Amino acid sequence: MTDNKKFIEECEKKLAPKFAAAEETAYYNQVKVIKAFEKCRVELRHFNGSTGYGYGDEGRDTLGKVYALSFGAEAGIVSPHLLSGTHALTVALFGLLRPNDGLLCISGMPYDTIRGVIFGENNGSLKDFGVKFEYCGLKNDKFDFGLIKSKLNDSVKVVYIQRSRGYELRDAFACEEIREACEFVRKCGFNGCIFVDNCYGEFVEKQEPTDVGADLIVGSLIKNAGGGLAPTGGYICGKQKYIDLIGKRLTAPSIGPEVGSYSNGYQYFYEGLFLAPHIVEQAIKCSLLIGQAMSELGYANYPEMDKTPHDITRAIKFDSAEKMIDFIREIQYASPVDGFVTCEPWDMPGYDDKIIMAAGTFVAGASIELSADGPVKPPYIAYFQGGLTYEHGKYALERILSKLNCKR
Repeated sequence: MTDNKKFIEECEKKLAPKFAAAEETAYYNQVKVIKAFEKCRVELRHFNGSTGYGYGDEGRDTLGKVYALSFGAEAGIVSPHLLSGTHALTVALFGLLRPNDGLLCISGMPYDTIRGVIFGENNGSLKDFGVKFEYCGLKNDKFDFGLIKSKLNDSVKVVYIQRSRGYELRDAFACEEIREACEFVRKCGFNGCIFVDNCYGEFVEKQEPTDVGADLIVGSLIKNAGGGLAPTGGYICGKQKYIDLIGKRLTAPSIGPEVGSYSNGYQYFYEGLFLAPHIVEQAIKCSLLIGQAMSELGYANYPEMDKTPHDITRAIKFDSAEKMIDFIREIQYASPVDGFVTCEPWDMPGYDDKIIMAAGTFVAGASIELSADGPVKPPYIAYFQGGLTYEHGKYALERILSKLNCKR
């Protein structure tokens, strides 16, 4: 047995209680999803596609209901025509907000790609349409309730929470923290929509933000919720009155969500949701193993190993661009698709800095599959996520250890 394999086995032994907790959560969520399928009486015919306007497309409509029930929501839109998490967030925000309305983000500055949607100049942003935006910085990486109270006013119609870290160096918010934030803004008299960007957080815990007070959650199907099978798409789930408004933005105000065809059919969207609790468990185990190993090698990473993960991402801090790039490249080299490709930093659309991204995935760019990325700038943070199988993550770690051992 090589030293690296022995080291990994020692890490696995230490992680046994955390692995058991992840398995227990996956079982709970698997039962929840199966019950949603049962209640919606999913049949083979629901997998069939439609063409043209898509009137009476029961596969599309039932898919939204299954997602909504799985997430503890009243209604849902699940569509291959939502092109990414950012697009789903954009459609939802434009559906909810009107000129002179206020949008208040209480989890710090939102992720890079949504900033242009909110306050871009002359690009069709919310700002261009007269929507006002403010954000509350965090206090010790937690919600700053004093600041939130000071910025809540009658113009604020949507309170926005980003659950995951994005490219910030903080832990994802737990659902209990989101519950506390929801209860606080309600006590302050806020009667509008509490909106959560749920990307990377689905099925990591037994609850979703819509179980603890959020009115809407939004995410991508090429992350957790698609289970590695959904080829594209996004979801928006929450209260019926908000889903109705958003449906009119997804299509047209005079039509709403009763149209929209997809000739390829919906099997992979249903099957991906069915698999998602297990796939998320695999991704959490990959994250824990990478985290344990990197921590023991002296690399700071978040969440720290004495904390419970609340999403599938892990931030790992390197002391040089070279080591960060080596780490990300090894993820690519360990990939089943394009494993021969050497990643290079580039000017990726929607980002302010050069990004290096490893995603040798079956679904292009799917970050529920083993992947890693980050802006190449100090403090040199690699953001690791995903893994359809724990074994894949373990193999990638072997490669990473071999590479970094040469440079320690």
